[in-house]
Amino acid sequence: MTLTRIFDPALSAEELRGFTRTVAEIEWLLLILVLLYQVSLPLDQEVSAALAMAVFFFAAFVLSFHYANFYREETHWKITIETAMMILFVTWVLAYTGGADSPLHDLYILVIIVAALTLGKIVTLAELAFIAGCYVWLAYPQEAGDLFTFPFGTKLLTQIAPMLLVAYITSMLSADLRRAYTRVKHLSETDELTGVLNMRAFVTVAERVSHQAGRYARPFSVLMIDSDSLKQVNDTLGHEAGNRLLRQTVECIQGRLRQTDLIARYGGDEFVALLPETPCAGAAMVAERIRKSVETAPLVTREQRLSATVSIGVAGYPNHGVDFETVLEKADQAMYASKAGGKNRVTVAGG
Repeated sequence: MTLTRIFDPALSAEELRGFTRTVAEIEWLLLILVLLYQVSLPLDQEVSAALAMAVFFFAAFVLSFHYANFYREETHWKITIETAMMILFVTWVLAYTGGADSPLHDLYILVIIVAALTLGKIVTLAELAFIAGCYVWLAYPQEAGDLFTFPFGTKLLTQIAPMLLVAYITSMLSADLRRAYTRVKHLSETDELTGVLNMRAFVTVAERVSHQAGRYARPFSVLMIDSDSLKQVNDTLGHEAGNRLLRQTVECIQGRLRQTDLIARYGGDEFVALLPETPCAGAAMVAERIRKSVETAPLVTREQRLSATVSIGVAGYPNHGVDFETVLEKADQAMYASKAGGKNRVTVAGG
């Protein structure tokens, strides 16, 4: 079974880093609650020593995991180890403060919340089973035969049921919040009309590709693509037809790009495509295929079939610039040269 199936596949590495602080705060909260219990109630020497030892070892564990940089990257496995240690810490404390009847038994709920927020349903259920096993050990009856009696089972279910409820509610709320976050993130990174990236998201990725290209001496190319027909369609058939033309143009462009290539709406009737690991000559061939695809896909309306074309400019690293902004500017200039030269053509930027 892959990690994607075991853990929550929707939780990205960025979100895991965001949860790290929450996990650390809950761990410190566990320590504070146990310390408050220790100082506010009269305890015999053995119990006090056992609690002090538990606090010491768990505090050392938290410090090593969060502040000693033993784990530089946040992963599902790291949080799984932390929640397992939280369960062992709480079990240790309960063993010396009344077992399953300890007033601190609700500390397990904090562990369940962490698991439900970060690890997904499967791991949360596994940790609930682990906690149930700890409960059985803590409440183990004097006679082994009493373990399978109705009163013991009822008591165990009564103590576990609230945790099941918390796990279910937290998992549902976490899933709803994550869906909303994903939706908002998608809307903030894409063009609403065409569904491709907006320039803010595109530039972020493009600059990363540019830095990698400079570091490893690898080429990349940029295509600036302008619709020659949008104004005519808007004037004769209306803006709704113009919107259809833009979406159709995007489909033609995407149909000639690889999965690793990126496309964004530059503004109005202009689009920009980034082709990593592609020299300028190869990008020019891709641009020509895009031009032909648009030309052979007329916009069909109730009134007429309208032929559409695009003008494309091509520029690449390192031929036309040493950074993304310069290459983009050169591709833009080449695109305007295509427009000035009669439209419906591909122009490669000059050296």
